[in-house]
Amino acid sequence: MALEKELATYQANLPKLKDREGKWVLIQGERIVDTYSSYDDALKSGYKEFGLEPFLVKQILAIEPVFYFSRPLTPAKTGA
Repeated sequence: MALEKELATYQANLPKLKDREGKWVLIQGERIVDTYSSYDDALKSGYKEFGLEPFLVKQILAIEPVFYFSRPLTPAKTGA
């Protein structure tokens, strides 16, 4: 899974990050690089430091929002 290590690093360090809730964290592998006030600042820093190597920018949230998606229960008809 993409960014699996970074997401695990985020989860493992969430108790330490909670005092910065609402900010954005930059994570690469098992390393927390820094926190930022905006998504754009974190993303720019990630590209500057890691280029095209994988990294994660995630907002620090004590409670993750749940998103619901719906889809048709029957396949859509195509053609005539």
